Amino acid sequence: MKFAYTLMAASLAMALAGPSHAAVDAAEAAKLGNQLTQIGAEKAGNADGSIPAYQGGLTTPPASFKTGDRMRPDPFANEKPLLVIDGKNVDQYKGQLTAVTAELAKRYPTFKIEVYPTHRTASLPKGVLDNTVKNATAARSTEGGNSIENALPGIPFPIPKTGAEAIWNHLLRYQGVNLQVKYDNWNVDSAGVASLATTGIAQINYAAYDDLAKPLAAADTYYQTKLTFTGPARRAGEAVMLRDSVNPLVQPRRGWQYLPGQRRVKLAPSLAYDTPNPGAAGASTWDDSFVFNGALDRFDWKLVGKQEVIVPYNTYRVTYQSDLKPVMTPNHLAPDFVRWEKHRVWVVEATLKPGARHIYAKRRFYLDEDTWVALASDQYDANGKLYRGVYSFLSQSYDQQVPDASPYLIYDLVGGTYSAVGFPGPYGGIRYSEALNKTQWSPESLAGAGIR
Repeated sequence: MKFAYTLMAASLAMALAGPSHAAVDAAEAAKLGNQLTQIGAEKAGNADGSIPAYQGGLTTPPASFKTGDRMRPDPFANEKPLLVIDGKNVDQYKGQLTAVTAELAKRYPTFKIEVYPTHRTASLPKGVLDNTVKNATAARSTEGGNSIENALPGIPFPIPKTGAEAIWNHLLRYQGVNLQVKYDNWNVDSAGVASLATTGIAQINYAAYDDLAKPLAAADTYYQTKLTFTGPARRAGEAVMLRDSVNPLVQPRRGWQYLPGQRRVKLAPSLAYDTPNPGAAGASTWDDSFVFNGALDRFDWKLVGKQEVIVPYNTYRVTYQSDLKPVMTPNHLAPDFVRWEKHRVWVVEATLKPGARHIYAKRRFYLDEDTWVALASDQYDANGKLYRGVYSFLSQSYDQQVPDASPYLIYDLVGGTYSAVGFPGPYGGIRYSEALNKTQWSPESLAGAGIR
């Protein structure tokens, strides 16, 4: 009887966990490094030549770059747009634009999309690429797509078969190991008034890449960040820490917050999903950060396929802009600061599960084939109406072999507002730093970091 009970309990546990899904067989994985790059992008250019063949990415800094500097000059600064899309001609290019991009062009006469020559600048370290090739036949999605197993640090599913696998590629994208960034967040209201929302210092650890030889276990932290706010005065001294694990059903996101007025660190489990993000004045959710972050369990994920889309790319000018005031114009970012290019992306649709809660009923994500960075998203409300859109600003840190997409932007089409988040230009750019020690990553450290 005891044996039968144990067997039944084990069967129930397996059923709740959901089936595991292996990615591809050896024959399909053999395409990696041949027809496909080692992370799964098509090496060849597109039919009309507007997307070039992949040639290994941008690994040589421009002559104007100073070794060791955190400000990275635009290697394409002298290029001119190939075409300009606005409200007058947007319908001609609708199939190559996200829904939010097309809506902005129709809504605002001052909005324009300056499309430049496409450059496939992504370059990643050899160890990350080698692990990604191994993951193709070894890594599996589990828990109904909500977790993964048998993955080495790298892209887990370079040839994805499900939407959840593609999103895991984004969550585990390579953006270096340790970053320190001082940044500004700006909000622009419906009247066109721009205001500084926060100035902060972000310590980011992509913990999945701490040890390239160590497979990722369910309880392992793959990402953690510590944010210390230094301005404006009303927010100075606040601090937040977030930590995400490989299996969020076993170990959900952990969050801690320090508020100077309370003078104590407290657990903050609500800093996830669709909780409003105060850094964006409530105009975005916590899981809008970097276009998407956190757990997958509230949505069903569908892999739609590949598409050629015009997206912000190689955005050195706005990422490293030292004076952000002229960028924050009414209704939208100043178009002259945003570089757009045509790239192949993986399209993934997320549909809210029956009975689950989230302010977005449907989301559509556009993942860069060369980096797996989520470049953009379209968000829909419960009535099926276009609600918000998020864009990341991707630029290759050519001195580090790191594709960076730290800054991002959220448009709220209902409120007529937007929020620009994580822009490091006023403070000297992006620094790839030494690892913090365990004491510095303890929740108690927030109290010391957040003292006014």
